[in-house]
Amino acid sequence: MVPEPADPVVARLCRLCERAASSLSAAGAGLSVFAQDNQFSLLAAADPASERLEELQLVLGEGPCIDAAADRRPALIADLGQVAPTRWPLYADAMRDAGIRAIFAFPLQIGAAQLGVLDLFRAEQGPLSGTELRRAFDLAGEAVTILLDGQEQRGTERTDDVMAGPFELFQAQGMVMIQIGGTLAEAMARIRAHAYAEDCRLIDVAREILAGDLRFDRDQ
Repeated sequence: MVPEPADPVVARLCRLCERAASSLSAAGAGLSVFAQDNQFSLLAAADPASERLEELQLVLGEGPCIDAAADRRPALIADLGQVAPTRWPLYADAMRDAGIRAIFAFPLQIGAAQLGVLDLFRAEQGPLSGTELRRAFDLAGEAVTILLDGQEQRGTERTDDVMAGPFELFQAQGMVMIQIGGTLAEAMARIRAHAYAEDCRLIDVAREILAGDLRFDRDQ
């Protein structure tokens, strides 16, 4: 189990991910939210293994989470073995290597506003039953409520500022933006690329940047 975060909203979402994994016979569950410049940020996970599975989509920029958000509808992958090699060339192989055989991604949205995506990871292939699908939609709706409650509790702050994930990551993103003279999106792309190349977590890269141990040049 992931240690309970200090932020009560994030703590509630972590507990929701734990319930999602246990009630839907999943190997894990994670939740990512939209942040600045339409970038994704990992916000909650059922456990450390789920955190790694969820974050890998953000590092690689591909996977059911990305597709569900782009298409504004669930991405229900009952058998990763049937996914075309060109769809997620890196992520699908990484999931199979991790023992994941099915992934189900549910966009978190209300009206035209997109808040994020709830992902379920299963070690066995096969579709969700009708009952499981309804349960997953209920959990996605509950996640939306938690996110909106968090926004209301913080007054006038925007949802993407409130739910931007680990604060250190966005501090680092701002530093890299200045270093490279680019945009926030370009800064996040550099951070993601470094995390992928070094096979490490985004938050660990962020901490290196904040400590001054890692810098990015304009011409990299």
